[in-house]
Amino acid sequence: MSTRTFDAVVVGAGINGMVAAAELAGSGWSVALVDEREKLGGFIASDPLTCPGFVHDTFSSWHPLFVTGGAYATLGDDLHRHGLAYSNSDGAVTGAVSDRGVAVAHRDPTQTAQSFEHEHDRVAYAAMLADLESWSPHVFGALGSELRPFDLARLGTSMARALGKDASFDMLRVSAQSGRALIRERFRGFEADQLWTPWLLHAGLSPDHATGGLMLPIMALTMHAAGLPVVTGGADNFVTAFARVLNERGVTVILGEAVQHIEIRSGRAVAVQLADERLSATRAVLASTATPRLYDNLLDPSAVPVAGRRAADRHRPGRAAMQLHFALDRPVRWSDSRLDDVPLVHIGSGASSTGIACAQAESGYLPSDPTIVVGQQCVLDPSRAPTGKATLWVQLQELPFAPKGDAAGSISTDGTWNTDTTAAYVDRVLDSIERFAPGLRSTVLHAYSIPPTALTAANANAVAGDPYGGAAEIDQSLLWRPGTGTGHRTGIDGLFHIGAFTHPGPGLGGGSGHLVAQQLLAPSRRTRSVDRVRRAIEKLTSK
Repeated sequence: MSTRTFDAVVVGAGINGMVAAAELAGSGWSVALVDEREKLGGFIASDPLTCPGFVHDTFSSWHPLFVTGGAYATLGDDLHRHGLAYSNSDGAVTGAVSDRGVAVAHRDPTQTAQSFEHEHDRVAYAAMLADLESWSPHVFGALGSELRPFDLARLGTSMARALGKDASFDMLRVSAQSGRALIRERFRGFEADQLWTPWLLHAGLSPDHATGGLMLPIMALTMHAAGLPVVTGGADNFVTAFARVLNERGVTVILGEAVQHIEIRSGRAVAVQLADERLSATRAVLASTATPRLYDNLLDPSAVPVAGRRAADRHRPGRAAMQLHFALDRPVRWSDSRLDDVPLVHIGSGASSTGIACAQAESGYLPSDPTIVVGQQCVLDPSRAPTGKATLWVQLQELPFAPKGDAAGSISTDGTWNTDTTAAYVDRVLDSIERFAPGLRSTVLHAYSIPPTALTAANANAVAGDPYGGAAEIDQSLLWRPGTGTGHRTGIDGLFHIGAFTHPGPGLGGGSGHLVAQQLLAPSRRTRSVDRVRRAIEKLTSK
C-alpha cells in the first residue's frame, strides 16, 4: 500500500470539511481532503432534477448563517474572487400563512413589527431584538467557542461584567426557555409565533425544546441583518468556488474513496487508510462524520476512549426530513399576493401546529398537518428557471424515518418510505399548499422527491434521515455535543471531530470546521509564553 504524507487529513468534504481544509492550507499546511462521494459539498448541491433549464438546490439552499460566520469572514473574499455570488432581498425575507392569516418579515425590523395587529407586540418585538443585540457578544461568543472550562469561565466573567447580574440572569433564563414559552410570555397576537417558531425546525428543534427561546430571536435578528441569500445560479456554484480556492491553496482532493480506518499509534492519530492508499497525517486528522461512525467504524475498538464509546452509544438521531422539487409553468400565485415575492414561506400556524406535527413524527407517525417550508428561489434568482417559469423547493422537517402509521389515518404504511407512501404524502403536501395557492397543481410540469431513506443514501451523515447531525435537545447540544465531554477533541491526540454532530451544531455556517482550524493554527501555550518573555525583555531593554 502506497503512502502520501500531509500535515493534515480531513475526512468529509461537506461545508465544515471544506472550510477546515481551506483555512489550514491557507496558512501553509499540506492538506488532503477525502470524501466517499464523487462530489464536494455534502448537502450543498444543485442539479437539473426535473426539466431542462430548471436548476434546483437539491438539499440546503439558504446561506444567512454562512455569510454572518467566521468562515465567511476568513474565506469570503477568495470565494467571491473565484466566482461566488449571492442573490438576496432588501425587502421581504420570510413569511408564513395559516388559517390565522398571513405574516411577513422584512429586512427592516420596524417595518416587520408595524404589520403586527397589537401595539404591545410591536414594542415587544423591538425589545426582543434589542435584548439579543445587547447579549450578542456573549451568545455568539459561546457559539464560536470550544466551551471548555476555561472558555466557560471567560465567557461568564465577560457576561457578568458587561451585562450585570439582572441582565445576565435574564439571558440565561431565555436560553433555557422553549420557543413556545418565549412567544407566550412576550406576544399577544399570532404574527411573531407564526413567523419565527417554524424556523426552529431549521435548527433541529421543536417549539417545546429548551434553547428555542434564544434560538428564535437569533433566527430573526440574523435574517433582519443578512437577509436570506441564495447562491446565484444554484448551490453548485458555491461548491465550484470552494473547489477553486482549495485548488489554489494546494489542497489534495480525493473523491469517491471511502475511508476504511483511522490509524492510531501510541495514542495519536497518524494516518487515514483508504482501500489502496495510506494518507499519513503528521499534525492532525479531522473527521467530519457521524458520531457513531467515527467511534464504531473508523477507529479500532481498543483505541476508542471511554467518552467516545459513551457518546456513540448515547447518540440519538433527530426527526427525519424530506425534500421535494417542482418545475412550475409559472410562479406560485398565492391567495394573499404579499407572499408572491417572499423567498421562503412556512405553511403552519406556529407553535400549535408545529408542536403537534413534531410530536406525531417523534412518535413514529406521518404528521396529519405538517409544517411545510416553501422556497421560492426564483424570487431572488430568476436564472433558476426559463423565463416566465419557476422552481419550487419544499422541505419537510417533521417526519419519522420508519413510519408506523399515519396520524390522519388515510395513508397506508409498512415501516418504509415505499413508492406509494411517498406519493401519498406528497399529495398531502400539495393539498396543503393549494389551500393557500389555488391552482398550483395545474402548473406542475415535473416533480422530484427525496424521502428520508434517499437522504441517508445520498449522505451517510444523515443518520436515520436526519440532516441535522442528531437531536438538538439541550442534553445533546452545546457542552453535550457530541457528548464526549471533550468538545472537538476526541481524547485521541491529533484527532478532531467536526461537522453537524459537534458544537455549534447543524447549519451552513461552517462553524466547527472554522473553530478547529483556528485552534490548530493558533500559537501553542509554549510559543505564547516565549513571546511574552521576549516582549517583556524588549520593553526593558528599550528604556
